[in-house]
Amino acid sequence: MEEIYSAAFLSCSDKSLTDDEKRLFEKFRPAGITLFSRNIDNIGQLQKLIKQIREIVGYDILVAVDQEGGRVRRLKEPDFFPYVAQAKIGELPLKLAKKAAKLHAELISYDLKKVGIDVNFAPVLDVMHADTTDALRSRCFSDDVDIVSELAKLSVDSYIESGIIPCIKHLPGHGRAACDPHLGLPVIEAKITELADEFRPFQICNYAPMGMTAHILLTDIDKNYPITQSKTGINKIIREMIGFNGFLISDAIDMNALRGDIVQRAEASLAAGCDSVCYCMGRINEMYELSKYCPKLSDEAMLRLDKAKEILHNNLLKGVTKKREQYSAIFSEITAYNEKYDATEVLHKMQRKS
Repeated sequence: MEEIYSAAFLSCSDKSLTDDEKRLFEKFRPAGITLFSRNIDNIGQLQKLIKQIREIVGYDILVAVDQEGGRVRRLKEPDFFPYVAQAKIGELPLKLAKKAAKLHAELISYDLKKVGIDVNFAPVLDVMHADTTDALRSRCFSDDVDIVSELAKLSVDSYIESGIIPCIKHLPGHGRAACDPHLGLPVIEAKITELADEFRPFQICNYAPMGMTAHILLTDIDKNYPITQSKTGINKIIREMIGFNGFLISDAIDMNALRGDIVQRAEASLAAGCDSVCYCMGRINEMYELSKYCPKLSDEAMLRLDKAKEILHNNLLKGVTKKREQYSAIFSEITAYNEKYDATEVLHKMQRKS
């Protein structure tokens, strides 16, 4: 534990670092940087940006991305291989779905690893419901908890074996949310006994190295605070009932589900038990205020992060061409990426205009 980092995953505004971003990252030493569509043009540019980030910060920073497939894929065609949404995998007959889930995670890992990305904020372990928000629906494997559990475990294992740190989300389960947390706070009034079955995919994958919290208010657990900012939710449900002991990061604190300014949101999330917060907008003034407040990672969080980083030493995938052919044979048609359906990217554009 030689390096001590700030308990934040920050972001950058464009396809190369500004001078202000360079100074901020060098001074405050964030635990990670998350990349979005605004940061990615092509393979060469992305590799150059990541190299620039690592040279500026001068330490073993983690670079993360959301590359789920379908409506959420930051590395887009034609420079990168296209991937279906998780729901498309879950619709397949189980034997074929298992093969597809493994290929999906392996091939995404290859793409990420070759450009220098360490963490994928995936897979999604939420269980689909009839009223699941459209922002999440296609990102769930299935409405069958057994299918979700089986495909989730295969995905987590394949990411790990392929040298990419997976981050399971959204703990402890976001599937009942009918409201999009990018726009407001979902309130779920189901009893914990009703929710227990939806915790199962997370329990089965509780050995995952990283996990992301859900911005949802579970009234039977905590009537006042969403899970991201609830000590009871994190300690009793995520850590104890689910048994997750990996590095816990908040979902994006710039989502409209949370209240207060960016520092207040971070303070409440870290006080509740998140190891780190994730800030995505790339606004230099907000990042500076957040970084001035943000404490260093705790010793326990550093141990969790160090354990996660061991995965990065695993080998790069072999036989990529054949595996891509197999994947394409399973999914004869893959919908072209359309940014207007990517809720996070739409929110960022709205906020940046405002």
